Amino acid sequence: MSDRTYRPSRGRSQRAPFNRRPRGKKTFKKDYIDPSRFVRSAKVVEAVQYVPTHQFSDFPAHPLIIGNLQKMGFIAPTPIQDQAIPLGLQGGDIVGIANTGTGKTTAFAVPLLHRLLTEQDSRALILAPTRELAQQIEKECRAIGRKAGFYGALLIGGSSMGEQLRDLRQDPKLVIGTPGRVKDHLERGTLQLSRFNIAVLDEVDRMLDMGFINDIRFILDSVSDERQSFFFSATLDGKVGELMNGFLRNPQTISVKTGDTSDTIEQNVVRYQGNGDRLEKLHDLLNKTEVSKAIIFDETQKSVERLSQTLHDRGFAVDAIHGGKTQGQRQRALRRFTKGDVSILVATDVAARGIDVQDVTHVINYSTPQSYEDYVHRIGRAGRAGRIGYALTFVQS
Repeated sequence: MSDRTYRPSRGRSQRAPFNRRPRGKKTFKKDYIDPSRFVRSAKVVEAVQYVPTHQFSDFPAHPLIIGNLQKMGFIAPTPIQDQAIPLGLQGGDIVGIANTGTGKTTAFAVPLLHRLLTEQDSRALILAPTRELAQQIEKECRAIGRKAGFYGALLIGGSSMGEQLRDLRQDPKLVIGTPGRVKDHLERGTLQLSRFNIAVLDEVDRMLDMGFINDIRFILDSVSDERQSFFFSATLDGKVGELMNGFLRNPQTISVKTGDTSDTIEQNVVRYQGNGDRLEKLHDLLNKTEVSKAIIFDETQKSVERLSQTLHDRGFAVDAIHGGKTQGQRQRALRRFTKGDVSILVATDVAARGIDVQDVTHVINYSTPQSYEDYVHRIGRAGRAGRIGYALTFVQS
């Protein structure tokens, strides 16, 4: 996987030259959530120092991978990496239960890339729920597998279909994508998965929540029967278990989850009367010095655009991200937010899934979410890396 040969799609704003039916988009009736569920004090959890069994240099992975990890400054693995990498290198199926931000990508990337480097006929597929997460995974795999010398393809919506077709014609050994776009290529015959003997599903629970269950089953039925599988999820509920039971073979389960995502979030409500009052209270809230970096959730693409423009007109450094924007626009907005060029990001639920920005202080629910599960996922954008985060939900009086 070298800079010369590994050439995934770059995410240009050109639309795909096909008439496509939207994938994984369903209309859900909004659940009633008792406002009392939006009020909760954060738990101060003392961090327990984890002593890894291995160092990265101890893993029997290809020397190129170990060398790249050393150049990246990787010395001691996280718990999920320490436990999953040795099992993955042995070729077994793995179920990893871990919080977001615990190093899951490296945990499956090391054994996956090792097999691609040492086995000529191996092929790997990685599925992620959102474009942004797929791009993060591709970036990390590119760094860990630098100069490996094989082709890869990044298959996501909002990027050039022409570039994706070009990459697929190169017979890539590694394909990373979202379920909807991967299924599109399968149905069009531009992607054949029968030779792919490694399958990774990252954030399985979120993909199922987003309505991708049938697409995932269709895709997994297309890969080789002789395969190694990695399933990573923050939860292990009935839907995830059902999918696992139909696909995995005697998996090893590794759980390093340290509590619910919401445990480190200070949660409260903001009462308002009418839209004018709601906007003024949001304005006052964003002017507080403790709100240094915030994600604001609103319901629709139009409402996100409208709110973003209103805040911009009021002098706030703000950008917007939603499914109606091109991939290039979404990348630029996320990059500006990550770098601190803007301190406020207004987003829809779907667009925000997969965003991993470490220093978000506040999540503001300008509109209530579709379900309590979506609420938990929203507020999990704050309070990362052991820090206390804050979640405020606007509730009409």
